[in-house]
Formats: sequence, structure tokens, C-alpha cells
Amino acid sequence: MASPELPECDTPAAVLAFAQRRRTAAQRAEIEVLEAALVWASMHPEESVAEAPTSGLVFGELAVPLAGEGTPLVAEFAPMEFGAAIGMSTDSARALVSDALELAHRLKRTWKLVRAGKVPLWKARRLAQLTTTLPLDGAEFLDRHLAAFVGKISWAGIERLVDQARVTFDPEGAEKDRLEAADGRRFDVRTDGATHDGTVHVEGVLDLADAIDLDTAIRQGAEGLVALGSTESLDVRRSMAAGELARRQLAFDLRAEAGDGAGAASVVKPRQVVIHVHLSHAAISRDEAGIAHVEETRSIVSTDQVRDWCSGDAQVTVKPVIDLEAHHHTDAYAVPDRLTEQTRLTQQVCAFPWCERPARRCDTDHVTAHGAGPSGGPTCSCNLAPLCRRHHRAKTHTAWTYDKTDATTYLWRSPHGLHLIKDRSTTRLVTAHPPDE
Repeated sequence: MASPELPECDTPAAVLAFAQRRRTAAQRAEIEVLEAALVWASMHPEESVAEAPTSGLVFGELAVPLAGEGTPLVAEFAPMEFGAAIGMSTDSARALVSDALELAHRLKRTWKLVRAGKVPLWKARRLAQLTTTLPLDGAEFLDRHLAAFVGKISWAGIERLVDQARVTFDPEGAEKDRLEAADGRRFDVRTDGATHDGTVHVEGVLDLADAIDLDTAIRQGAEGLVALGSTESLDVRRSMAAGELARRQLAFDLRAEAGDGAGAASVVKPRQVVIHVHLSHAAISRDEAGIAHVEETRSIVSTDQVRDWCSGDAQVTVKPVIDLEAHHHTDAYAVPDRLTEQTRLTQQVCAFPWCERPARRCDTDHVTAHGAGPSGGPTCSCNLAPLCRRHHRAKTHTAWTYDKTDATTYLWRSPHGLHLIKDRSTTRLVTAHPPDE
């Protein structure tokens, strides 16, 4: 039976054929977007930066290499507007343009196969990301050898061939990579993915010896919890043991043991919990469960979970309440700390479209440039916004402009006429297409 949404799909075969056609069209559209990115890059060459009025300024726009050796330089801020037009962050748009340049200029055979529909775009883009650090002849070697079977070979096989090209055509770089392989070690606590239940993912890449020691310590800690009466599962006890291991570590001052001359050993302070809680007077006066917003993770947790975190030997600092509705003003250009904090709490990410950089890592920008006279913008609550350094520079040195329409809403205008609204962390296009020139 046909669906009202898809009246032509009245048989199983028709549904499959319809899905295939749409999937093919979607893949073709993705390739065309990459082609558009390539054309966009060609419209913003190195010469366009040299001709710009801000050329030569310390923080002005630069011409930068976005892909490997032999690809043309591109105006630094060019990917910004392209990304804004297709609902993509600047970093993602920059990666898209980089992949387009790498494929078109250094992996020409692979690019031809992609355009012919013989190689998946996702595989070609991942290949391009691996080859950007290869010399030009290394990329040529790889492109030539992969052309016949790039659509069939496994990804592990591609990585091995890339390593071969690196050793063959850039032996010094390969040796440097080998010696610096330790820099790939990491240990990440994914607090940005915290959920309402207060749990996060932890992952890392360690030396084998360190990993064995860590596993032994956690296993012993999990066994110790059983001896203390814990009835939790092994997985839960291992996670609890990791937390206990961290807290025990905080009880030691390794700097003093290392003899850094700091004097007698001092105990490292326990965990500090900084929580910004936005509650109405009615909510504060009620003794009942609720939710709290954790600014650092942009998540919400229960007030019971916050209470558990702050119990025991945790050090809790209560900071003064900042009224987000209050209007503060100063005649100076420099933004006072209290006004900066109000701005960051009100708009918690960069105010530029699609950007998610936390406000605490952003500059505090005067929306209307500060200056003397009636046209100069004041330093006050209604004229400040957090902008990450890249977007702050773009707003200052290019034709990007914006207005603050209320405490958390910004209307942006791109150099080619796109209008976008950033409301807290949400971005939407007001004009689907730039106006005709």
C-alpha cells in the first residue's frame, strides 16, 4: 500500500528504487558542494588578501595554505562565509575546502573517480586528510597507485600505503613522526558530554606499561570496594575506583617530593566545584528536587547530584550572584571583570553563527566599535558579546557585521549579503540566498 507521503511507492520494489534514486542524488549533491567549495577557494586567492584594505595589519586577514604542498593559498576567512551559507561551522568549512583543494590539485585521479561516482566521497576526503602532509611527489605516487582500486581497498590498506609513501618520499619527516609518536598519547575526560545522570565518558591512549599499572590500580581498588561492602557490579566498581584513585592522588604533593625548593610539603587542595545556578526566588525557597546547569559541560544535572559532588572533602566556593537582567555601564574601553562575567553567563558560546566555542575561551567584543562621539559604541551590557579570536578578527577586519537585538540574539550580515541569526547556541539563516548583485 502506498504512503500518502510517497504515493508512487506502492510496491516493495518501488520503495527500494525510490530510496536508491534519492541516495544517488544525495551523493551527487555532496560532490557538487565540494565542487562549489573548490570554486569558492579560487574566488578568494592570495591576491585578494593583498588587495584588501586591512592587508598588512598585525591581526588582519592572511593568505594561508589549507591543503598540501602545491595547492594555492586561500584567503584565511574565506571558508567562514561558505560554511555559514550551508549551516557549517568555520572549522568544518575549512576542512571541506582543504579536502577539495587536496583532491583537485594533488589527488587528481582520485578526484576524477569521485566525480564519476566510482569512489565514495567520504573515503576520498579521509584520504585527502592523510596526504596533506606528504610532499608533492609522495601524493602523486599515492594517487597513481590507488587509482585502480581505491574504491575497493580497505581503509587499513590505504593507511599502510600512505605510510609507505611517507617513508619513501619524506624519510626525515617519517623519522620525526616516529620519534614524536609519544605526542599521540592522550587521556580525555569527556565532560562536554555529561548527561543528566552526571556520568561522562573517559578514554585515552597510553604507553603499555602505564596502561598495565593503571589497570592494576583500578582492579585492586574495585576489589577493595567489595571488601568494604560494595554490592555494585564490577564495571561500576572499576569506575568508582578510578575516582578514588584520583582523589588519593590529590592528597600528595609530588612537587615537594621532587625537591623543587618550595619548602615543606603541602597538601594539594581537593576538588573545587564552581557551579553557576540560575534559579528564581520561588525555586530557591522550595526544598525539593530540581535541576542545575553545569556551565563547563553545557549539560543539566539533578540538584541531588550536585549535592553529592559537594559532599565529603570537596572544597565548595560560593560566588556572588550576577543579575543577568541588570544593565552595567562604564566609560572606559576595558571591560570590567563583572561585566565580562555577565556577558559570558548570558551568552555561553561564541556569538558567531554555528560556532560552539565556550564563551570563557572567547574575547569580549564591542558589538558597535567603542569610540568617541555619537557613533561610538559604549562599554555596557547591551553592547558586548563573546567572540572567539578568529571570529573577532573577521568581524574587525572584513565586511562581516552584526547587531545585538536582545541579550542573547545577534543578527549577522556576511560580506555577500547572507543574514543569519544566532540565538544562544542556535543559528538559522534569515535569507536562504544572498541578494542578486
